[in-house]
Amino acid sequence: MTKTPIRTRIAPSPTGFLHLGTARTALFSWAYARHHGGQFVLRIEDTDVARSTQDSVEQILASMQWLGLAYDEGPIYQMQRLARYHEVAQQMIAAGTAYYCYCTPEELEAMREGQRARGEKTGYDGRWRPEPGKTLPPVPADVKPVVRFKNPLEGDVSWDDLVKGPITINNREIDDLIIMRPADAAAGEGALGVPTYNFAVVVDDWDMAISHVFRGDEHINNTPWQINIFNALGAPLPQFGHIPVILGDDGQKLSKRRGAVSVTAYEDNGYLPEAMLNYLARLGWSHGDDELFTIEQMVSWFDGGHISKSPAQWDPAKLEWVNAHYIKQASDERLAALVGAQLTKRGLPVPARLEAMCALYKDRCATTVVLADWLAMYVAPVSPSDEDRATHLTEAVKPAIRSLADKLAALDGEGWNKAAINGAIKETIGAFGLKMPQLAIPVRVLVCGRAQTPSVDAVLELFDKEILVNRLRSV
Repeated sequence: MTKTPIRTRIAPSPTGFLHLGTARTALFSWAYARHHGGQFVLRIEDTDVARSTQDSVEQILASMQWLGLAYDEGPIYQMQRLARYHEVAQQMIAAGTAYYCYCTPEELEAMREGQRARGEKTGYDGRWRPEPGKTLPPVPADVKPVVRFKNPLEGDVSWDDLVKGPITINNREIDDLIIMRPADAAAGEGALGVPTYNFAVVVDDWDMAISHVFRGDEHINNTPWQINIFNALGAPLPQFGHIPVILGDDGQKLSKRRGAVSVTAYEDNGYLPEAMLNYLARLGWSHGDDELFTIEQMVSWFDGGHISKSPAQWDPAKLEWVNAHYIKQASDERLAALVGAQLTKRGLPVPARLEAMCALYKDRCATTVVLADWLAMYVAPVSPSDEDRATHLTEAVKPAIRSLADKLAALDGEGWNKAAINGAIKETIGAFGLKMPQLAIPVRVLVCGRAQTPSVDAVLELFDKEILVNRLRSV
């Protein structure tokens, strides 16, 4: 017997940015395929024509590229597959598993109002559903029909969810789903419109031989319809795994409309993709007590098990902690490129010794934006707080600062190094009877705009000498 190839997919809708929940689902789907030596497909579900935008498509593609979730096929666009959906829908109509429904929106609303008034569950009442011996209403001449799936009236829909375990829903709980929207008014008789989500996703997963579907657990209620459509088509069922939602710090679900920041916004805000992947992986999945791991380790561990059945809580502080770890691990060359882009975005020049600056400051920064905040002082004016000026730039220390400025101004060429700067500082301390903090802290305030920095001689060495001396003489 041959084993069914593992094929997973991610299918975002381009009605907005790729948000964190979809990024996590993409990661799980990608990792599962990679773990099993399978394939990962990117599909763009753009049948919501009114709300889909090209900007959203480009943001989704950029997010996937930044995260490094390479897909083996795609992007595949649903709107380029309309002929296929029409073909399958016509086959289902011919087979009696789908039918035309001519109800107008007004009739459907009146139907629901009547059901509510009688205390019944709202749903389609099957008035256009063909049955043996049933007389259907006359076909109205001025109504473009939808196509509905003829859902089984009896029995249960059951599946063994990869995350939730066994789930069963009775067919009486679901009605005859619209699978094709009405055609345009100008379309000829018998023409079909755009497919609905639940129909297009089944045809796509069938055609693309998707074996495993990971998605958010908001789709659980869609799954019975989809399983029934798969069965009506005689198509093999994929295995479903419904992942719990991500909650914000307010305990409410993150969504495109509520607090979910786009993946590309995290890139803009100075996070590294390996940190985002590591954090997203731990958001609802675990491997023992491991908190920090490479994407290669995750792929080797991710067999589809150990996904939590409970919602995960988004924790910005934890993400910062993870990102700080990867900032420390990153090469100075890579950080310099990222920080240089941040400085350029701010309209600032890129310092010549940016790699050395990144090496000195990266241990105290959680993001490349914070790193850029530190390093901007080397190329942009600083503004010490009034409190720091009053506390540290006393009249008693100002003569020593001026003397240090003269000593540093005298250094030149190869003499401008950490050892020589340290020597000038110690000489000034000795001449004025000061202790190191009594001079070093005022120097930091004047030159860096803040009282706390790494070792003062290491900080000053990276400054352009003219900028440094001018700041000291401004006391």
